[in-house]
Amino acid sequence: MPASLMRLSSLFLRTLREDPADAELPGHRLLVRAGYVRRAAPGVYSWLPLGLKVLGKVEEIVREEMDAIGAQEVRFPALLPKEPYEATNRWVEYGDNLFRLTDRKGVEMLLGPTHEEMFTLTVKDLYSSYKDLPLALYQIQTKYRDEARPRAGLLRGREFIMKDSYSFDVSDEGLQKSYDAHRDAYVKIFDRLGLDYVVVQAMSGAMGGSASEEFLAISPVGEDTFVRGEDGYAANVEAVDLPVAPEVDASAVPALQEVDTPDTPTIETLVAVLNAEHPRHDGRPWTAADTLKNVVVMLVSPEGERVPLVVGLPGDRQVDTKRLEAQVAPMEVGEFAEADFARYPQLVKGYIGPRALGETVERDESGAVVSRSGIRYLLDPAVARGSAWATGADRPGVHVVNLVHGRDFEADGVIQAAEIRDGDPSPTGSGVLSTARGIEMGHIFQLGRKYAEALGLKVLDENGKLVTVTMGSYGIGVSRAVAAIAEANTDEAGLVWPRQVAPADVHIVATGKDEAVYVAAESLAKDLVAQGHSVIYDDRPKVSPGVKFKDAELIGVPTIVVVGKGLAEGKIEIKDRRSGERREVSADSAVDAILAEIAS
Repeated sequence: MPASLMRLSSLFLRTLREDPADAELPGHRLLVRAGYVRRAAPGVYSWLPLGLKVLGKVEEIVREEMDAIGAQEVRFPALLPKEPYEATNRWVEYGDNLFRLTDRKGVEMLLGPTHEEMFTLTVKDLYSSYKDLPLALYQIQTKYRDEARPRAGLLRGREFIMKDSYSFDVSDEGLQKSYDAHRDAYVKIFDRLGLDYVVVQAMSGAMGGSASEEFLAISPVGEDTFVRGEDGYAANVEAVDLPVAPEVDASAVPALQEVDTPDTPTIETLVAVLNAEHPRHDGRPWTAADTLKNVVVMLVSPEGERVPLVVGLPGDRQVDTKRLEAQVAPMEVGEFAEADFARYPQLVKGYIGPRALGETVERDESGAVVSRSGIRYLLDPAVARGSAWATGADRPGVHVVNLVHGRDFEADGVIQAAEIRDGDPSPTGSGVLSTARGIEMGHIFQLGRKYAEALGLKVLDENGKLVTVTMGSYGIGVSRAVAAIAEANTDEAGLVWPRQVAPADVHIVATGKDEAVYVAAESLAKDLVAQGHSVIYDDRPKVSPGVKFKDAELIGVPTIVVVGKGLAEGKIEIKDRRSGERREVSADSAVDAILAEIAS
């Protein structure tokens, strides 16, 4: 970016000493306090001059690496027509996350959450031959999603800046090359941004497509949980496909038995009663892992249809809502309310058992229909065939023990919805998994032909035959990157920007009342700008040195230069913001010393 001189006496900036009440995370608090962004509404932020400097540097890095792989920049509108999104069914599938509006003529429109449809239609309008491909287009633009719970400042907002790019190829082999080129570009981008990140397997979700990977910035404040295996396997938890437990021998398990278990509303109370009154057949104590918990939820389709689902899993595990939602998308997971229990009397709250569950109608040996709820019942893969459980008996105050999967009950299938824990077996069959948290920074998809087919994007191949174009989609959260970098680069005093994205290269602080100090500081600032560097110059004449030093540390420019009382002895001070290391240099050689600091 071009060199600039920002004087704090005139810069549009007010730093705050107190944390904003609505800021949850350290980096978020400091971005507001240091005057980078300002909250306008829940999930909506204004960018102030310093914030725009950082944002611009992130965008510059993204543009350079996208241009390097031959992608070309375009810009689509944020206000979009409804019809293309109807053609791909995303007008409905996006559900409440879509900002819909009606213009004065009654025409329905939307604010773009993502732009697959517009890219596809534009290429369709302009290109018609295989000779025009491969093609890669990208934009850096504001997106809109009506998040139900915007949080964490720029990390999860309703308005955000995103780089989205799309590749267009004639063949699957071409798509793979385009995908690999984008993946390599993303590695370079996130390396340059200085982020500690991991590339993980991911689910495609509402985007559709096959191959999908996420770039996650490793962070304890991240919303995404991911796993890593000892053999290099890495995946978002939604994409983890745990192996089905092998079948076990149930020949020694006695026949099922119903037992009275009054006042056992929790797994813990049930285990206590079982151990006290109903010992296991094999002599060992009951644990939560021996109980089969049946969690009932209501799935809500984009059209508003409500479909109940029960998930059976070991009682020492919880359902991971994000994993479950990834399995049932585009449906959303809602609460199974009291009114729903009234509609399904077979489901006895707190005592739901698998014998009353399932979509299929079963008959006993006499041919009589066995009462079933008609509710789809899916099991966690840890529930092996032949395994025996204690679970609800579908009557208040009663449970059943020695209930064997495959002998005494069946399910409609398997679902990957339970929480993942450290030590779970790796899907690769090699070693175990460990979990960590991260911030999603980028997501790349092999979309295939989903959008091209829906919108009729075809070209003539070498034989003059019309073929459907295959596409890839590649996104980077640009404004989110600013937040992720801030979260990863803070200390007790403020932000500590990596040099490549800092709002300036040098922050010069002039202290005291001596006019010579301000003359020297001004000259130093101009010399650095002439050398091509951006400078923040604290030239405020009536502000105390203590306030100036606190502001410099809060703002977080990597090199802080103090021109003050040492000038009388021909000295100025250079401070490394990250390490805190200070050193004095000769005022006469200050420019060279600062340039060396920047270069290092």
